[in-house]
Amino acid sequence: MEILLKNGDKLAVDKGATCLNVAQKISDSLARAAVAAKINGVLCDLSTKLKGGETVEIVTLKDKEGLEVYRHTCAHVLAQALKNIYPTCKLAIGPVIDNGFYYDIDFNTPINMDDIAKIEIEMNKIISAKTPIERFELPREEALELMAKYDEKYKVELIKDLPEDAVISFYKQGSFTDLCRGPHLPNTGKIKAFKLVSIAGAYWRGNEKNKMLTRIYGVAFPKKDELQAYFTMLEEAKKRDHIKLGKELQLFALLNEGKGFPFFLPNGMVLKNSLTEFWRDLHRKEGYVEIQTPIILTRNLWETSGHWDHYKDNMYTTKIDEDDCAIKPMNCPGGMLVYKLTPHSYKDFPIRMAEMGLVHRHEKSGQLHGLFRVRCFTQDDAHIFMLPEQITEEIKGVVRLTDKIYKQFGFKYKVELSTRPENSMGSEEDWNLATTSLKAALDEMHIEYEINEGDGAFYGPKIDFHLEDSIGRTWQCGTIQLDFQMPQRFDLEYVGEDGLKHRPIMIHRAIFGSIERFIGILIEHFAGKFPLWLAPVQIKVLPITDRALPYAESVAKQLFDKGFRCSVDKRNEKIGYKIREAKMEKIPYVLVVGDKEAQDNTVNVNKRGVEQNYALSSEEFIATVIKENNDKVIF
Repeated sequence: MEILLKNGDKLAVDKGATCLNVAQKISDSLARAAVAAKINGVLCDLSTKLKGGETVEIVTLKDKEGLEVYRHTCAHVLAQALKNIYPTCKLAIGPVIDNGFYYDIDFNTPINMDDIAKIEIEMNKIISAKTPIERFELPREEALELMAKYDEKYKVELIKDLPEDAVISFYKQGSFTDLCRGPHLPNTGKIKAFKLVSIAGAYWRGNEKNKMLTRIYGVAFPKKDELQAYFTMLEEAKKRDHIKLGKELQLFALLNEGKGFPFFLPNGMVLKNSLTEFWRDLHRKEGYVEIQTPIILTRNLWETSGHWDHYKDNMYTTKIDEDDCAIKPMNCPGGMLVYKLTPHSYKDFPIRMAEMGLVHRHEKSGQLHGLFRVRCFTQDDAHIFMLPEQITEEIKGVVRLTDKIYKQFGFKYKVELSTRPENSMGSEEDWNLATTSLKAALDEMHIEYEINEGDGAFYGPKIDFHLEDSIGRTWQCGTIQLDFQMPQRFDLEYVGEDGLKHRPIMIHRAIFGSIERFIGILIEHFAGKFPLWLAPVQIKVLPITDRALPYAESVAKQLFDKGFRCSVDKRNEKIGYKIREAKMEKIPYVLVVGDKEAQDNTVNVNKRGVEQNYALSSEEFIATVIKENNDKVIF
């Protein structure tokens, strides 16, 4: 029989061949590297038998799906080890997460980090045995009987909640069997590098009314050196922790009086305002107009937008004059109202409307984390209203602007295209057109992207930008969402060239995403060592003696008059101590001046990151930093 490969080539295989047989026929090296396969786009085990005519793609650990299969198998090995050591424990769920996995367990006797070593030893025994992993399926009643026989009450509950027509599958490795949809590695011996890293509490199914289970986290990588590199990165990340640096550099405060609502201090406001000014200048040049919409709006607006039905649990609500109202979690509905204030013609388009809007979203207290997860943040939103024929060019324009902004901070990035989710609004036709338009723009710009099936916004597909920081971590920030639904729900119109009324199409987009979160990312990306144009204090002047203080103040005033954020350390301390403190504050330039510098009208320059000090005339130094500041040099 014949099957099709991903590139469209036909391949003849024996009747009843498995995906592994396909890999073997292509090459021995591919068969050794294979961990799973895709049949007609659906991920499955290598042992899956083929019927003929399918499109088959072999998945390795170089693929995202391959790593997920690898890490999910690690979760099953963890579960088997736990059942071997603690036979009375009950298994809940064990999914894949970034860089690893976890398993939720119900223990009769609590465990702690002291128990981790013996669990890892047991896992390594299971891995060394290279036990084959086999899939089998059972009818609902037999599946329930099997899990009841093993006294796995959480698995029984999961099976009961499955749809009547669901395929109920299990995976067996040696004497251990677990409920799972799979797929998995062919055998446990394929696992090469893992580490259990922490233990936490987790409510069953995330419901605080349910029992608290024990969650064991692990990380896993294809090679030991990758695992070591991950822990090296974590050590570096600790040094760059934005909460720690935010406190040390006096950027922001997190107080119990406002959990999830960060307080920005003077240094932090300089950073925030510098980003905002940079953003405003670029958007003005790109033809955007700026608006501001109210923070609180009435319930009927959120019902029209769909947020009341799709997002109400994350919204703060209140009553004003007996009317139900909500504090805005998004800026877009307000932007719709601004559009409707004025009649529009086809000649007006595209309309690029930007807003630095403060939004509030209810996050659970356990999910709050510094500036990364907060309850209020400033979103650099923009809404572009356009004609159908302008879609591709406008998307390309946003991509170009996004690229320009990210490169300004030295970020590389990856692009992801997210398609229609289950709880979406609108017709299949609109969704297909929207998705095709996004793909066309990316393809025309020759931008590589991954498809993220089913993760679009409820009103339209989206392009997401994942930044890579200076130590290799990724952050999802920018997004471009193409929306056919909101203009319909708000009855937006324009008069076309034919004199008739038509419906505009719109783009929702953000580039920073959240300024607060972006600041947190920048703190860690630069390890608090901000480039000159962003640094809260750009230059500090240190007089060696009191005699040099008037000259120090004169130099500082010249810099201040040129727009620099500059201060003079007037304390009666030794100069070495002052220099060390200034370096701890991560100030880009520290100028040391004494009698000689005052006489020669020079400054002794200590540039951050440069070992050797050097002397310049005050005029030369000012000219140098003006250019560096204007050019927004990163390092």
